[in-house]
Amino acid sequence: MMNENTDKKVLVTGASGGIGRAIALAAAQAGYEVVAHYNHGKEKIDALLADIAAAGGKASAIQFDVADRADCASKLEAWSEENGAFWGIVLNAGICRDNAFPALSDENWDSVIHTNLDGFYNVLKPLVMPLCRKKKGRVITIASVSGVMGNRGQVNYSASKAGIIGATKALAVELASRKITVNCIAPGFIETDMIKDAPVEHILPTIPMGRAGKPEEVAAAAIFLLSEGASYITRQVININGGII
Repeated sequence: MMNENTDKKVLVTGASGGIGRAIALAAAQAGYEVVAHYNHGKEKIDALLADIAAAGGKASAIQFDVADRADCASKLEAWSEENGAFWGIVLNAGICRDNAFPALSDENWDSVIHTNLDGFYNVLKPLVMPLCRKKKGRVITIASVSGVMGNRGQVNYSASKAGIIGATKALAVELASRKITVNCIAPGFIETDMIKDAPVEHILPTIPMGRAGKPEEVAAAAIFLLSEGASYITRQVININGGII
């Protein structure tokens, strides 16, 4: 029997990172054709594509800077003209530049906002009309517990992720009549390179489940939201944080 996801293409931005890689692998395992985005770290993307191919999946890579509007537009418009609309778009790419607010530099603020929040607009703007013409699809944004509740030392990061949550909810209303769902996943403390310098001994006691989450646990939620079974779920923020809030 043909997998219901055959011929459905899913873009995962930031696929070279821990959560993005896990989502890309899980999407390929679910039968989707994965388009793995990266800006830097081509060797990680090459390894990801090799892992997907070895497991019998199908994937390709695309490179652009999510903070560069012109780069996004040229690359994504060209891709859409050649391949049509994506079924799913997972906006995972993001950075953090943590510091106490008085010590934040202009670069700390601007780089995080341009990558995390402007990236929402820069990536989706060229892709939304093809989705609307197709009248079906899935958009998933990756925010953070920091965007839901705020976090000390992350005013810039919290602002960018809270902005993504608001934008996700608004876009969900606009696209609902086109049968396109738009949802947000807000991970908490997840085992990725982003937390390698975090004070684990101070953070774990604040998590009711007493442990960090795994990228695969975030990916499992994303795969469900991509599925046909999630067709009546939209405008939601799914918190994956071990019970912090």
